[in-house]
Amino acid sequence: MVNTFSRSLSRKRIMSNDGMVIGTLKNILVDLESGQVIDLIVRPDPTFDVTGYRVDGDRLLIPFEAVKDIKDYIVVDRYASRSSA
Repeated sequence: MVNTFSRSLSRKRIMSNDGMVIGTLKNILVDLESGQVIDLIVRPDPTFDVTGYRVDGDRLLIPFEAVKDIKDYIVVDRYASRSSA
């Protein structure tokens, strides 16, 4: 994946690889020791069903490993985004 500055990600829409709008990026969670991005913190779209996903209050947590592409939208694999718990 190409390097991207975090400021360019602010308020980007999150979309699944099958075309479903998931929500809007609010923040990212980073491991400060390794510098690795852990999760995307997303404000879910009102039409998106968050059942089966990790949720913290009114925010949806999507593992960074689910990210497939970052351009006009952040594209994620919707099934890899789901919680395994």
